[in-house]
Amino acid sequence: MASPEEPRVSLPQLKLDELLEELQARIDAARGTQNRVHSLLEAVLAVGRELDLEQALHSIVDAAAALVDAEYAALGVIGPDGTRLSAFHTVGVTEEEISRIGPYPEGHGILGELIRHPEPLRLAKISEHPASYGFPPNHPTMNSFLGVPIRVRDQVFGNLYLTEKRGGAEFDEEDQSVLSTLAVAAGVAIDNARLYEDSRLRERWLRANAEITHGLMSGSERSEALNLIAERAREITGSALAAVAMPMEDGGSLTVEIAVGMDAEAHQGLVLPLHGTLMGLAYSAAAPVASEDVAHDAGISPEPPRFAGLGPAVAVPIGTGEGGVRGVVLLAREAGRPVFSEKETELVRGFAAQAAIAMELAERRADAEQVAVLQDRDRIARDLHDLAIQRLFATGMTLQSAGRFIEHPEASERVLRAVDDLDETIKIIRSTIFGLRAREGSLGSGLRARVVRVVGEAAVLLGFAPSVRMQGLVDTDVPREIADHVMAVLSEALTNIARHARADRAQVVLTADGDEVLLTVSDNGVGIPPDGRRSGLRNMAERAGQLGGRLDVSGPDGGGTLLEWRVPLPK
Repeated sequence: MASPEEPRVSLPQLKLDELLEELQARIDAARGTQNRVHSLLEAVLAVGRELDLEQALHSIVDAAAALVDAEYAALGVIGPDGTRLSAFHTVGVTEEEISRIGPYPEGHGILGELIRHPEPLRLAKISEHPASYGFPPNHPTMNSFLGVPIRVRDQVFGNLYLTEKRGGAEFDEEDQSVLSTLAVAAGVAIDNARLYEDSRLRERWLRANAEITHGLMSGSERSEALNLIAERAREITGSALAAVAMPMEDGGSLTVEIAVGMDAEAHQGLVLPLHGTLMGLAYSAAAPVASEDVAHDAGISPEPPRFAGLGPAVAVPIGTGEGGVRGVVLLAREAGRPVFSEKETELVRGFAAQAAIAMELAERRADAEQVAVLQDRDRIARDLHDLAIQRLFATGMTLQSAGRFIEHPEASERVLRAVDDLDETIKIIRSTIFGLRAREGSLGSGLRARVVRVVGEAAVLLGFAPSVRMQGLVDTDVPREIADHVMAVLSEALTNIARHARADRAQVVLTADGDEVLLTVSDNGVGIPPDGRRSGLRNMAERAGQLGGRLDVSGPDGGGTLLEWRVPLPK
């Protein structure tokens, strides 16, 4: 036992304080880790609740910034080509700052590094990385950086970019681990949101198909069905323009029957060749044809100008190669918008195929009704011939025989007049029978087909193909006599352009609005000289005058000649 005089063995006070501080630090770290795990779980749950894709992406960016205490955060969505960013969602930058900076980044520099190498990237200073080449003017200062890819199944959907950890600190391994965990949860949330979005999109297409089918089977006009196809396709795909073209009788060209949306008037009524046009290529191939920039696509004819302000476009056939292509639907978005993805194109193609089936069913029903009408006409004609005419003929013969026994001159004359009336009645009935049994004219005999044929023949003389546009019920409202005059005037006008105009562009527009038929032929040539021969114009004017119309010839401000030939239509 130690004596009271011996000094006690005690730990220094400084060492004890250090141990207490270390213990407190570990407790704080454990509490901080626990709080961070709770925050991560809350973020995962919040992100997982979102079914709208855009809202899910914004929730992911907000959660990422909060979890690693970053001042700025962004989520870049990688485009279909896998090399650029197609969308960018940000946190920490105001709309005013974004407008001053300019367009969103496409994936160059450090942002592109994660696209090329989809692995976590952590930097103390962005400018020191070899891939960095600075920021655009008015961009906030950024030093520390943490980037993590987001994978949806086996595909990289996009990247999370975090910069400027608050307090001037650097992002550490724990930040990277937390962000990587969030990225995994984000991938699941994005996949769920995509699946939900796909299901809603398919539901919208199904509703549109049901609407079209119901309309067609209820006896709606084909033009109403085509307009509905264009409207629904434009709405569902977020397109600026939708147009539907149908093949002409000769099968060598298409006519745009319906156009809705941006600059629809420039497309309505256009007659398009099968080569050099997006719709013509889709019709010939019986498969979708897409363009990333239809306004500047070298494979698409720029004449007539009709794609200003438009960018991505896709033309999808209505029907299939096996069942026959019934037409083509064209969809175009504004310049700068995303291109049509394969999934979108396939959905449009399925929609168009179902619309084609509905059109075929409606046509079969109409054909059956037409057959019934024709059969009824044949029965009526047969009855008129076998019963009515024979009885009238017999009555006439009886009256004629009886007339020989009538001695009164006035009575005899009346009987003979009645016999003549019966003969005339028989002629009228026979004419009616002929009308009932008459069939439609041969293929390609309509005015629309004749115009396309003449313009195609004139292209050889001109050295270029004029653009053609037709509007209204050209084949129905224009009688044969007026149609013949239209063709003569058109041939004369195109011949004059080939001989005298020295033009490299011409346009033919034929319109029938129920009141008059208007033929417009314009070119960008040298115009009509004051002392030039005018016999051809005189002939055109005389034709218009014979039908109660007129001819107007002018020289537009841009040069060339504008010919307008119009005549009234019979009521």
